Amino acid sequence: MINAKKYKSERRGRKDETRKIQPVKTGAITLFITLTCIAITMVSATAQVKSKTFNFVLKTMLSGDVPTITVADAAKTTREYVFLDAREEEEYGVSHLPNAKFVGYKNFDLSHVKNIPKEKPIVVYCAIGKRSEDITEKLTKAGYKNVKNLYGGIFEWVNQDHEVYDNQNRKTLNVHAYNRLWGRFLDKGNKVYQVTC
Repeated sequence: MINAKKYKSERRGRKDETRKIQPVKTGAITLFITLTCIAITMVSATAQVKSKTFNFVLKTMLSGDVPTITVADAAKTTREYVFLDAREEEEYGVSHLPNAKFVGYKNFDLSHVKNIPKEKPIVVYCAIGKRSEDITEKLTKAGYKNVKNLYGGIFEWVNQDHEVYDNQNRKTLNVHAYNRLWGRFLDKGNKVYQVTC
């Protein structure tokens, strides 16, 4: 037969042990939550595009090995920079930033920029910033001193209500959205997926 007093005492002892361990678990959870909140706050404090989802995708995709410029900063100083479009001709034909020079991506060659002084400030852009990051890196390796990647590309440019122009230098709302997957990050303007002749 089990001694009831001894059994209760043993059970109580285990509960006490559990209570002693519980604050440690709670403390660890609290610490984890606190650190997570701090990390989220830091990421959103450095976010350079308005959409948190788009920013997360960019932070994941871009290497961060080249200098970037925000759309807000680039738009303030458009006259200071030469803007280079690192998309394909079809995309450029739909719309591009004001006075942007087409340099392409697949067929990019340094001869496209030979007339630009190496000290001239340059902003390279594409749809979201991935292809332009690659071109920015090539230009930097070729000796260009002040080259920046437009963070968020033409999508963020349009999302922040800046103007784009077609091949006849007319303002347009059309933007080549690359494909439906990437096009979901273009919140404003008219999405164009294919150009028909």
